[in-house]
Amino acid sequence: MTSNTRVVVIGAGLAGVRLARRLGELGTPALLVGEEEHRPYNRVLLAEVLAGRYAPEVIALPASGGLRRARVTGIDRAARRLRCADGSLIGYDTLVLATGSNPVLPPLRGLFMDDYLASAHRAGGPARSPGRGSGGCPPEGQSTADRGLPEGVHAFRTMDDCLGLSKAVRPGARAVVVGGGLLGVSAARALAVRGAQVVLAQQSERLMERQLDPNASRLVLRHLTDLGVEVHTECRVRDVACVGGAVRSVEMADGYALDADLVVLACGVHPRTGLAEQAGLAVRKGVLVDDELRTSDPHIHAIGDCAEHDGTVYGLATPALEQAEALAALLAGDVGAHYSGTRSLTRLTLTGPDSPFDLAAFGETEARPGDDVVQLADATRGTYRKVVVRDDRLVGGVLVGELGTVGALARAWEGAEPLPGDGPLLHLLTNDGGS
Repeated sequence: MTSNTRVVVIGAGLAGVRLARRLGELGTPALLVGEEEHRPYNRVLLAEVLAGRYAPEVIALPASGGLRRARVTGIDRAARRLRCADGSLIGYDTLVLATGSNPVLPPLRGLFMDDYLASAHRAGGPARSPGRGSGGCPPEGQSTADRGLPEGVHAFRTMDDCLGLSKAVRPGARAVVVGGGLLGVSAARALAVRGAQVVLAQQSERLMERQLDPNASRLVLRHLTDLGVEVHTECRVRDVACVGGAVRSVEMADGYALDADLVVLACGVHPRTGLAEQAGLAVRKGVLVDDELRTSDPHIHAIGDCAEHDGTVYGLATPALEQAEALAALLAGDVGAHYSGTRSLTRLTLTGPDSPFDLAAFGETEARPGDDVVQLADATRGTYRKVVVRDDRLVGGVLVGELGTVGALARAWEGAEPLPGDGPLLHLLTNDGGS
């Protein structure tokens, strides 16, 4: 059976839901096709569900337009229709790919069940898992629960991942988090709040090195340590050791072994581009789009984590929402609408037993030779503020704790206008009314 809808959106995450909602408000209804069984939800808040701060229904996204639960397996560009796993077909006039991203599963020995079974039944090295394909990502269209991971090993990307972890964690459980970026730090904090004994293993020399400068990273480290998290940097995990199909320990590259009841893989994400590649669309890191968010097929657009615009795959919520807004205007007939990129700010709140730990980072947090840098630090309160100025323009900053100034700083950065010469930096750093 084939149904025909003017606009079809594949993906019911933040970008897809925002696009469908805005199109509905503009009088251009869209059909949203999502493969997860749960109501669409805000993926950014999954760590708060894991921490027990929010129930899953609290992070549900407002329903809008039509939602169809189906897994799309192919795009027939000539006939302009989608093939679904249940055998149904969905026709479209305009298609939007909002397929998001998959978690990167690192190539650890023993990580996949076929590795475990192979090592248990024959001599020699472990079998290479087919799930360990290009980019370290498992096949698309699978939930992480179905990827053949041993019992106790979890990715942390979907609601099912989150609920599985929530069910498994208990006070005193030994948890190893692999990865010290934004997601790994959030997962480690959430598990610690739940009473687990948490070890975080980060391969690079400091936490959240992509977003923060060394001083801010040290404050994040201190916050996690205060929660009881044991952090190891410049530390690479090599093996996952299982007994009876369940994880029992992880081994580091230096041979040191950590007992583990739970292992959380927070090693980054990779754009979901499989459908686009199979359909012959232009793909590099992500699905290539222009300023109208069109792919190499004028009837197909892409937004969110799967899209690559002007050489950038953002992988963040703010650019995904901005792309959805711009595309909604375009599809509703606004010929002047376009997307020219996003100057994105990363913000994270870590809820501890006493008070929340807030941080924000934007632009270039590391100075180049010749840049001006202003820093204010209070070791007692654990607060830190830093801005980088180049050619009289604010090019980046990082703030930890007491984020009252973040609004004023972000506006100055986004405006990219020359700063006035009468001591504006100190004013921006201390103006707590700007948020």
